[in-house]
Amino acid sequence: MQDNRISPPARIQRNVLAIGERRLLNWLCARMPAWVKPDQLTALGMVGAVLIFAGYATSLLDEDWLWLCMPGYLLHWFGDSMDGSLARFRHIERPRYGYFLDHSCDGLATFLILLGIGVSPYVRLEVSLIALVGYLLLCIHAFLAVRVLGEMRLSYLSAGPTELRLILISLTFAMLIFGDKQRDMEAMTGFDWFVGGVGVILIGIFVVQTVKSARKLARIEPSF
Repeated sequence: MQDNRISPPARIQRNVLAIGERRLLNWLCARMPAWVKPDQLTALGMVGAVLIFAGYATSLLDEDWLWLCMPGYLLHWFGDSMDGSLARFRHIERPRYGYFLDHSCDGLATFLILLGIGVSPYVRLEVSLIALVGYLLLCIHAFLAVRVLGEMRLSYLSAGPTELRLILISLTFAMLIFGDKQRDMEAMTGFDWFVGGVGVILIGIFVVQTVKSARKLARIEPSF
């Protein structure tokens, strides 16, 4: 009989909050009601992403709608972090299904968040799309690394999804405090420079990691 099980890739997670976050997630998993399933948590994370998008988009009407992003980020963190953690805690992993669904939802959620930031009156859409491109390029590198190196990299430069969410939450608070609404002005706002800078950094990390991975693979598979 053919064995359809697949070996999980090595998880590489070296972000600043990884140890503390893992303890918290394990504590939550041990207390999660039996009726809560990983797929429900994945769906909850997507609800959070929709709330974040709605908060940014409706800030065109009133900046107080930005407060809607805060519970959105909390729900997104909780659902996105807990779905896989709960599956592993209960030993009910579905490696291929979970990998496919989780990363598909991650891509859609990130698109909604950065689209929301781009249609808000604080950041130009084209600038927000630079950050989206940087994120998607890093996703491509991570997916390729799983296939060719057997590594699932969950952090870069000591930062992972949780640190990025905290950065975006801080950005949202700055929007509320400073109200730098200059969407129709030709000059770039401080928020434009910040979001665009993050995007450029992500693209730079992709380039560096691609070179490193290519060199590693070249040593593993030398030319003749």
